[in-house]
Amino acid sequence: MSSSRRKFTDEFKADAVQLVVQGKRAVAQVARELGINESSLGYWVKAYRQQHPDPQTAPMPVDAARIARLEAENRRLIEENAFLKKSRGLLRPGTAVSVKFTLIHAEKANHTVEFMASMLGVTRAGYYAWARRQGTASPAATRRAALSELIMQIHHDSAQTSGFRRVVAELGRRGIHASEGLVRKLMREAGLFGVQPRTRKRTTIPAADAAERPDLLCRDFTADHPGTRLVGDITYLRTGQGWLYLATVIDLFNREVVGWSMADHMRTELVADALRMAHAHGRVEHGAIFHSDRGSVYTSQAYADIADSLGVRLSVGRTGVCWDNAVAESFFSMLKNEMYHRYHFTTRAQARFHVMQYIEVFYNRRRLHSSLGYRTPAEVRAQHDPQTAIAA
Repeated sequence: MSSSRRKFTDEFKADAVQLVVQGKRAVAQVARELGINESSLGYWVKAYRQQHPDPQTAPMPVDAARIARLEAENRRLIEENAFLKKSRGLLRPGTAVSVKFTLIHAEKANHTVEFMASMLGVTRAGYYAWARRQGTASPAATRRAALSELIMQIHHDSAQTSGFRRVVAELGRRGIHASEGLVRKLMREAGLFGVQPRTRKRTTIPAADAAERPDLLCRDFTADHPGTRLVGDITYLRTGQGWLYLATVIDLFNREVVGWSMADHMRTELVADALRMAHAHGRVEHGAIFHSDRGSVYTSQAYADIADSLGVRLSVGRTGVCWDNAVAESFFSMLKNEMYHRYHFTTRAQARFHVMQYIEVFYNRRRLHSSLGYRTPAEVRAQHDPQTAIAA
């Protein structure tokens, strides 16, 4: 890939800023997660805050005791929410009591035993009796408890999306060998499950006067070098304000989402902005193939002109045949099953925030892919060319 300095689209900058501002997170942390230069992100955030200063409102006179009660209630709700995220699977009926005690033991530094026991529906006395028995437990039982605790942590770190195969792969990356059968059993005991795919609705709207273009991939979704063979598609996400449309560009070399765009419309500009982002980020080689379905936006002359200006050759599959664009379809299935279907978005801005975070923080840099030998897209790219892993 080109070693020139990466450029970033206005859309990418705006969404990166929101990960800091809306997410209330440190610039350094977000910059690391996005693989970009900390000073660049800091500059974008500073510019945003200068244009959007926090409203300075005078404090209203309120009863001090009432404020104290509200603050205490807020702290309680924050603690409950944080703990529920870690214990979501353990609240299912049939979860082994010993697994609940294991979580309490692991979280003692963060929460009181009384609080966790109440949340999990067990008693403090039961936990302390279990803890005393651990001192006399056999080495095998101790190892099993430690493995169960680690599995719960791995599942939590994947935003509760990993099934037993990805958990086994992550354990292997940490030098821990465990059979699929054992991991599956421990996950079932803990009430932990991977997300299951759902059927995806098609958004392909073929144009009556669509230009004839060849299928240059013929279902060969592989690439020997980054930036040479790309695929993309459009999906839509329902919000309280209406639809939010998402267009993507995915590199077949490492399954990385190298370009994306979101808007409240499905016009040609949506897919053009996704391709421009991939090109601006230095993720598209001259003469690269971009493959899509025969939707009207992809077969329009306007899109052909934009692709030509970027040195990209266009390829299309057959109308309504999902296998002709299977990789792009698969990504949307993952995004919806692992993130979108688990939330209700009242605004498009909320949906944008979570989509950006899923793509850039989780999918590209943390999610293990079976097709990549249970590596992340970022790892595959860095192993091919270490220079591309250096932030701009």
